[in-house]
Amino acid sequence: MNRFAAFKTVFVKEVLDALRDHRTLARMLVPALLLGPLLLMAMSAMVSSLEERAALRQVYVVGIENGPTLRNYLERQTYQVVQVSGDYEAGLRSGKLPNPVLIVPKDFEAGLARGEAPLLEVVSDSSNQRAEAGLRPLKGLLQGFVQERASLALALGGMSGDLLRPVDVEERDLASVQSRATRITSIVPMFIVMAVLYGALTAALDSTAGERERGSLEPLLMNPAPHWALVSGKWAAVALLGMVVALMSNLSFLPAQMLLRSDSLQAMFQFGWGEVLRFLVLQLPLAAGLSALLMAMAIRTKSFKEAQASTALVVTLVGLAPMVTLMNPGGEAAWYYWVPGLAQNTLMMQVLKGEALRLTQVLPTVLVGAAMTVLCLGFVAREMRNAVAR
Repeated sequence: MNRFAAFKTVFVKEVLDALRDHRTLARMLVPALLLGPLLLMAMSAMVSSLEERAALRQVYVVGIENGPTLRNYLERQTYQVVQVSGDYEAGLRSGKLPNPVLIVPKDFEAGLARGEAPLLEVVSDSSNQRAEAGLRPLKGLLQGFVQERASLALALGGMSGDLLRPVDVEERDLASVQSRATRITSIVPMFIVMAVLYGALTAALDSTAGERERGSLEPLLMNPAPHWALVSGKWAAVALLGMVVALMSNLSFLPAQMLLRSDSLQAMFQFGWGEVLRFLVLQLPLAAGLSALLMAMAIRTKSFKEAQASTALVVTLVGLAPMVTLMNPGGEAAWYYWVPGLAQNTLMMQVLKGEALRLTQVLPTVLVGAAMTVLCLGFVAREMRNAVAR
């Protein structure tokens, strides 16, 4: 049999087999299509909630009657003072209170009148993310109150309030709009990496351990066609299915952007056809390498369930690899680009930030993917030859 004809025959057979299994196909494609809408809706709801809270401009206070001067300042800044009653600590721990609580002591006004520095306590709970988000604005408000009081004291003494500000400080943020958006959308590449993995997983196990369990692998190996042609045909079908699921995941983010409720997030999250194309190119080495690796791990097993257990470690490692960037926020290390999954996540993050990709960044992913493909497919072909010999 012609080698290319054997490759083509096996490739078409594997693809048709996957398409005939409607239940498995639905389990792969439906989550991929829903990924974009569900993920963006969740992010949009979170950002909208934060924006709505910021628009309310509320300050939660205990003992505000002890500080009429402070209350006057807060209301002049157009903030609404909300008096908290009951156990505010329990409210913060349980998440019922959405803002940190300001505690004003009884001797606050008396301390100000004597020229002392009365203590204002800001109570929060770092496990309460909503309250933690309001901590910085509240501290900024209190700092403004302190500066105003100090300026008034200097003015009464005949001195300029500028003495409190000997240096002007101006902040300049170098991050682009897209880069700032990735603080929220950084989870998108991780989900797309998992889409590639799960898209190839079922097909890889079914074309090796699944066929052995059904008894259809041995008759195929008895065919006079070269084993590498059979292996490469199966591998090409598995990689194609992985890329199809990845494509569906990428495309799902295009219409999903219309579901964004937050105007600011909609303006920052720029994901168009250019990003889809670059994401797909970056996922090609991952799909090729993972497909071959999953086949190599499954070819030695005797049943589909055994193959699932043996590949669980690969699924776990690839799924956890992008988490490295969260544990090391100081920047991308050079070795990131040599780790499957982590490399794709890092590069896709740069695409979302609007940064140009360099050849020195992309080349390691291609080399690793090619090496994994060649080595693992060679192992699969050898196992198939040994199976025929036995």
